[in-house]
Amino acid sequence: MEQILIYSDSLTWGIIPNTRNRLPFRKRWPGVFENRLLEQGRDIRVIENCLNGRRTAWSDPLKDGRDGSEGLMQVIEMHSPLKLVILMLGTNDFQCTHDNSAWLSAQGTAKLVRCIRQSPIEPGMPVPEILIVAPPEITEPKGPIADKFQGAGKRSIGLSTELEKVAGELSTNFFDAGDVTQSSAVDGIHIDELQHKVLGNAVAQVVLDSRIL
Repeated sequence: MEQILIYSDSLTWGIIPNTRNRLPFRKRWPGVFENRLLEQGRDIRVIENCLNGRRTAWSDPLKDGRDGSEGLMQVIEMHSPLKLVILMLGTNDFQCTHDNSAWLSAQGTAKLVRCIRQSPIEPGMPVPEILIVAPPEITEPKGPIADKFQGAGKRSIGLSTELEKVAGELSTNFFDAGDVTQSSAVDGIHIDELQHKVLGNAVAQVVLDSRIL
């Protein structure tokens, strides 16, 4: 059995826009992704490590533990051996507590790639393949999270392009979620149930086409 780690934030955790509720695993994109690969005869297990508010490499001044680079090497060590790590982060880098550009956020993801490759895994275990997934573009934040993401749509312009550059420079796989879906019309940040289904199937196809498994 091959293990796949998905390291992400609330977009993958499955928060239902404008609520604090969560979609069940089978309806979250990691569950859709796992089921699609199992249907294709792949012997895999998906491990979710998704935290609401997680940044790539910045702390949240209001909540502890949101710097995605802190503890990542231990997460890799904990779940090894891993065949693949999927990173889908960046959205929270544009909360109003940060003045980040798309380029700077992408450098945060680059730091995560280096953390994964430097993790203290056991001798003989493989360094996992990495797939960077650019999250859907932030549109117009609405509802309870609007203040938190004020101006985020403008600051985040070009994130997918910068992440693709990082993927090329660091020789990782890359997929732009914006090619198949968009952020929720409800809150402009997260993704809806149908979008989870579309994204899970699309990421599964990327993995199948790349012959990572």
